[in-house]
Amino acid sequence: MNSPAGGPESRARTLSQKPHVVFYTKPGCHLCDEAKREIERAGGRDLYTFEEVNILNDPDLRRRYGTDIPVVVINGTHAFKHRLTAEEFRKKIVSSLGFRVKTISCL
Repeated sequence: MNSPAGGPESRARTLSQKPHVVFYTKPGCHLCDEAKREIERAGGRDLYTFEEVNILNDPDLRRRYGTDIPVVVINGTHAFKHRLTAEEFRKKIVSSLGFRVKTISCL
C-alpha cells in the first residue's frame, strides 16, 4: 500500500533529497566562526540538512584537515575551504537542489 502524499514515506523522501552540508571545524577557529556566520546569514535553513563536525574528535579528520579549516562539504563534494560568503553558499545550495532560481534573496 502506498503512503498518501505528505505521509511519512513521502516526507522521508523529501528530507533525503535535501542537500546535506557537513561543516568541518574546531574550537577557537576564527575562520570557522566567520564561515558559520555567513552560512547562517545565507538563510534558507529549511532547504538543507546541516552537520557540524569537530575535527579534534577524530584522529583521521585531524590529520586530513589540521589547520586547513573550515571545510564545507555539500552532498559529499568539497564546496568551500577557509572562506565563503552568504551569496556563494546560497548559490551552491540552490545548485545542489537541481534547479535554478532567478532571485535567491528569499533564501
